[in-house]
Amino acid sequence: MRLIRLGAEPSAIGADVRAALTAIGAGTEVLGGVALTGVQPPDCPVPLDAIVVLPKGVLVIVGVDLPDPAVKLEAPLGGQWKIDGWPLVSQDGAANPATEAVAAATAVAQRIQAMRAEPLPVSTVVAVGPFVSQVVQPTSDLNRGVRVLHPKPSTLLSAARELSTSSVLCTADHAVKLLAILQTTGTPPDARTLLAEGFSDAVSRDLAAANTMLIPKVHAPIPMSRKRLPQKLVYLGLGGLVALVLLVWLLVALPGDDKPADATPTPSAPPPTTVVVDGTTFVPKDTRKDKDCQAQAFGDAKAWLIANECAELQRATYETTVQGKQATVLVADLDLLDAPSATAFHKVVTAPGSGGVHGLDGKPVENATFSAGLKGTHVQLTFVVWSGGAGDQALDPIAKQALRLPTAR
Repeated sequence: MRLIRLGAEPSAIGADVRAALTAIGAGTEVLGGVALTGVQPPDCPVPLDAIVVLPKGVLVIVGVDLPDPAVKLEAPLGGQWKIDGWPLVSQDGAANPATEAVAAATAVAQRIQAMRAEPLPVSTVVAVGPFVSQVVQPTSDLNRGVRVLHPKPSTLLSAARELSTSSVLCTADHAVKLLAILQTTGTPPDARTLLAEGFSDAVSRDLAAANTMLIPKVHAPIPMSRKRLPQKLVYLGLGGLVALVLLVWLLVALPGDDKPADATPTPSAPPPTTVVVDGTTFVPKDTRKDKDCQAQAFGDAKAWLIANECAELQRATYETTVQGKQATVLVADLDLLDAPSATAFHKVVTAPGSGGVHGLDGKPVENATFSAGLKGTHVQLTFVVWSGGAGDQALDPIAKQALRLPTAR
């Protein structure tokens, strides 16, 4: 298992979680997968001690610090926890700390689904300490995919193997996308690195299948007769062929009465100098097309594009004048895989603080007035700022009008 530390563990027992994951070591000899420690994905209510992405499942590990070591911990999800027969009373009055842990795991699962990443079962591990000799859980809670345990390499390994239940291995490419939407900082390992951690290589598997596929042999039709043509007919055919070649040569070589066609292509119509939308005049400045949409995005928008397909990104810049002041407009059009994908991306990118796409200079348009549109498989984004400054409410109508501007000349 590869360990990636993104931040400090939020609980004291989190140090034991990290130590247990480190003891597993890199590679697939023991378990495989990637563990992100000290991570808090967007929309997750609390920071997490770890998220473990395995080839057959995802474990959300939440640490719970008990007031004292325990010989026996009774830990039902829907009831009072007890330490050696005594009720555990939390500072916030909750019956047990597992409620927060399950909520965190649910938030992680919802983010994976919202970003349309590889579907894997998401389970919860509540790591308790400083030390617990025995944990008792109801069978119904175990069937829900929740484990309460003291974090040691042996207990974490057992939980990982019991909870990783996907019938299909997650591919290395999908694991890259999954890690990208879970971690908010840093860059996830590449697909080649993840192959060494037990994730599958779908391409290699498909190629292996192709190598064993039998292709039926096609037999050429057997001619009905092998009689030779008369020699006289052969000579006549050759003579006709020579005459045809000479005729074609004469037509090409000899000048005719008509003037030759002008080889110069007709010049295309010049691009418009202005575009008017609802009485507002926009002056086109520059355009650009990119096939790699994710490289031109940032924030949650980038994470979503890493996890999903995008055919092309077209961007254009314009200038306009509002109330006597000049404003700069960036228009972006993303062509996605299908209409459901466009709807999903539109929902992500319109959420506050979800990022967007870079300007033509490769940088985000900071503090811009923003608008977004949806049409079929296309999502349109507009960013408007005062030239040399930020946007404000006065530019809201301009951002909406800019959704109707073309992104290509």
